[in-house]
Amino acid sequence: MRLLIVGPPGAGKGTQATRIAERFGIPTISTGDIFRANIANETELGKRVKAIVDSGDYVPDSLTNELVSDRLSEADARGGFLLDGYPRTPEQVRYLDELLSAHGHKLDAVLRLVADQDEIVRRLRKRALEQGRADDSEEAIRHRQEVYRRETAPVLEMFREQGLLVEVDGLGTVDEVTERIWAAFDANGLQLPEQSA
Repeated sequence: MRLLIVGPPGAGKGTQATRIAERFGIPTISTGDIFRANIANETELGKRVKAIVDSGDYVPDSLTNELVSDRLSEADARGGFLLDGYPRTPEQVRYLDELLSAHGHKLDAVLRLVADQDEIVRRLRKRALEQGRADDSEEAIRHRQEVYRRETAPVLEMFREQGLLVEVDGLGTVDEVTERIWAAFDANGLQLPEQSA
């Protein structure tokens, strides 16, 4: 199963990604984790990423594509994966399509967690106060939500046109959202592996 998960910051993407990956027996591949791992291991790519990040710039598509391609070639990802945080741009979508089709594969679905912005802001403000993170002001949270919406809109449109988009309400308890995801996968003809007891 080759899947992608998208959703605004605070929609509970990480938690659901872990559950989906466990159920399908596939690795969750987060670009943030790839960047950190390459930087920590001081790989050639990692050194290039670190220089860019240290200067406060965004990692360009070409380098992000290279890192993702490298990660997808690892043994654990050959039978499938769940991508989180990639692709973020139309250019990255095209690259991923070409990369997968070169190996005779394609994405099975793009899961989008949909959540009301005001509810997310409330959730993140509460978490920030509980964890004493003063930098997570309502203004900062709303700004991140806006950047996410602006950046992902064209990418989501591409996936919608390809018939890959599966949208699920991301609000509610963790278990409620997970159940909605299984139901949506089922409704879209995606075969769910049996859950181990």
